[in-house]
Amino acid sequence: MQSIPVDTTRLGVLRCAVGPEPKIADFESKEVKKDRDGNTVYTVAVTVRQDGRRVSVIEIAVPGEPKGVVEGSEVRVTGLEAFAWAMGDRHGISFRAAAITPIPALASSVTAPAGKGGGA
Repeated sequence: MQSIPVDTTRLGVLRCAVGPEPKIADFESKEVKKDRDGNTVYTVAVTVRQDGRRVSVIEIAVPGEPKGVVEGSEVRVTGLEAFAWAMGDRHGISFRAAAITPIPALASSVTAPAGKGGGA
């Protein structure tokens, strides 16, 4: 499976839609997925809002639990890669990242448009 690097600077504002949850490898046994290094793989649903009002939600797999990432918070995604997959008649794109970290509220309010930051 070929990985395709994704330029996150072109994705606009990224927000956590569903907080980190361990990825399940086997739904019958409830076995949690691990990466090559033995780290638990977590899934985070992230909203991507580019130009206009259109918002997409992508699920991103990340090794280890992303600390401080909560629903509604703006996040930074590092090392995002996309993978095309196919199984029988089903196909799609999955996403994996090296890390997902929260952007402090102060940092995101500094970049807010005038009149939105609640200034003097």
